[in-house]
Amino acid sequence: MSVHERKQRERAARERLIVATARELAEQQGWDAVTTRRLAERIEYSQPVLYSHFRGKREIIGAVALEGATEMAVALRAATSAADGPRERVVALARGYLDFAERNSAVYDALFQLDGGLAYAQEDTPEPLKDAFAALVEVLGEVAGDGVHPGLFTEVFWAALHGIATLTRAGRLPPEDTERRMELLVDRLAVV
Repeated sequence: MSVHERKQRERAARERLIVATARELAEQQGWDAVTTRRLAERIEYSQPVLYSHFRGKREIIGAVALEGATEMAVALRAATSAADGPRERVVALARGYLDFAERNSAVYDALFQLDGGLAYAQEDTPEPLKDAFAALVEVLGEVAGDGVHPGLFTEVFWAALHGIATLTRAGRLPPEDTERRMELLVDRLAVV
């Protein structure tokens, strides 16, 4: 292994450490607690080293979002893989989505609430974000209905799921009714 390869490997490991530490701190204390100073202290590197990887918190949020998008796509596909039939896949997808949002609050915020400097729904949208959306379209496209563009239907359904997740997490909707809300959404929108 060359010196250059070793340095690249070390740099990639430091970058993963920064992202993992930011994510851990955000999960424990919220994104307001994530500062470059605190990250530098926790990873035991100087702030200039941190800035050699990311220009600031915004890029760190973006890195967490991209990692989270990959995890979300995997989780959604896993949730729907055993479901038999279109309606059952939609129910599994909705449950998987809401579960992901609940279990990964900092990642969910990085993906959908905070500015990570990422392009959404554009030509230059990063592949992990496109793949997470594709995981939704794969299931929801089956139930979009005649004459309805699968991507547009997915956006509407996803927006409703996001609303349920966000409002429940914020305490604006009682969590005990989440399953009923999800069932109502599936029954009204995903007509099979």
